[in-house]
Amino acid sequence: MVNGWTSRLRRIGSSGGVRTGALGLGVSVALTENLWAHAGHRGYVLLLPTQMYITGGGIVVALTFALVLFGIRQRRSVSGESFALEPSPIPDSLVGNYLGLAGLVLLLASGFWGSRDPMLNPLPMTLWIVWWIGFTVATAVLGNFWRYLSPWPALLDLLKLLPGFQDRLEAPAQQTVRFLPALVLFFGFAWVELIHPAPLDPEVLVELILIYTLLVVAGAGWWGERQWLQTGEPFSVFFRMVGWLSPFSWNRSPSVSGTRLPLRLQWPCGGLLKAPPLPPSGVAFVLLVLSTVSFDGLSRTFWWLALVGENPLEFPGRTSMMLPNTLGLLGTFLVFSGAYWGTQRLAMWLNPEAPEAHRGVILSMIPIAFGYHFAHYLPALLVDVQYAFKTYSDPFGMGWDLWGTAGWTVSAAYLTDHESVVLIWFFQVYSIVLAHVGAVIVAHLFQVQEVTSLSRKFWGQVPSTVLMIGYTVFGLWLLSTPVAT
Repeated sequence: MVNGWTSRLRRIGSSGGVRTGALGLGVSVALTENLWAHAGHRGYVLLLPTQMYITGGGIVVALTFALVLFGIRQRRSVSGESFALEPSPIPDSLVGNYLGLAGLVLLLASGFWGSRDPMLNPLPMTLWIVWWIGFTVATAVLGNFWRYLSPWPALLDLLKLLPGFQDRLEAPAQQTVRFLPALVLFFGFAWVELIHPAPLDPEVLVELILIYTLLVVAGAGWWGERQWLQTGEPFSVFFRMVGWLSPFSWNRSPSVSGTRLPLRLQWPCGGLLKAPPLPPSGVAFVLLVLSTVSFDGLSRTFWWLALVGENPLEFPGRTSMMLPNTLGLLGTFLVFSGAYWGTQRLAMWLNPEAPEAHRGVILSMIPIAFGYHFAHYLPALLVDVQYAFKTYSDPFGMGWDLWGTAGWTVSAAYLTDHESVVLIWFFQVYSIVLAHVGAVIVAHLFQVQEVTSLSRKFWGQVPSTVLMIGYTVFGLWLLSTPVAT
């Protein structure tokens, strides 16, 4: 079994330490045995009421809606034009992809021959912490450079050397595929992360990654490499969408000759304004991403455990929770989808003249999904990334110290210190609220492109704004409510 994070509630409340009022904070930092779990969980919970922050967050989103409604009348006034940084070209080649493929092979080898302790093996630490959490944050900041590091283009390039594969991989795109394969495969990934009894077991991960590799090859062979990496492979889709949030764009520019790509600056979330309309399967993909990270937070709350008939103070373990959590994950997706489609239908009824503007609202959900992703996983990233660096010095459990990090002592002291806990909480709150502020602005910019009447702009955006305020409150509640870990 492996070590995992569990909660030992400790009252460290403050009495007026911030100007906004009294706020209490709690900490959970003890290590426990015999727990198969995700690589990290929230390191603390808030013990005293946090209604002030929750209410304040909702008010900020509402005020943002009012300000942009009257202050931004033209889309160009905010979206602007991206401009190149010179000199900033990078080669458009598969070199990075081959490095990514080599890294994947090394990780699989360490998973197969290395330590079975997930905290000492680089495969689970890299997958769940460095890649899924850290790389997602880096993509939102620096842009979508996953396509230059993804191992799949390199693997498919090698397969073209085999007889018959090149014709299959270069088959014309089939637009009817859309995002359905990405939707199904991402749900499977989320199920492994949140529900599988042993998502940290290196041998289990090796088997799952090899199965996924076969699915990637099969998908590219069936639908063609270009179409598959554009809409079928879930992580190519995911990181491309997260990259739309970045102030940096790595897209090909027709003004640049040859095979070089310029780095360009744009407004944060500016890529959303240039993104193509999403079909229903693409809309469902965005909602699934938002649903999975939300259910990760919800599944360990006292409320959820009480709902499924479990004692929150005696967490039964992931194995006994597989069925209720599978149903809960599906249910969360269905609830979120129903809420989105319901608000969209209401918005189109209130303002039937701008269907394109309403379809753009789903793109405004992407910053919301990322904001909660960052807030939810921040404590895990701060602690578990230290384990990842330790494993890189001794990937096969041979007693090596390749980079001088094998002897590091992992510290979680900032999860027991009052000031650092307050700082982490502020980062989490700000990430959720700012993500919703960005979402309101993006949704409004889609409206001003299509709608000229102020009253129609108002009524056309009210349903989606109410939905965003509701999720702001929900996200902050998830961060502050007690959890069982």
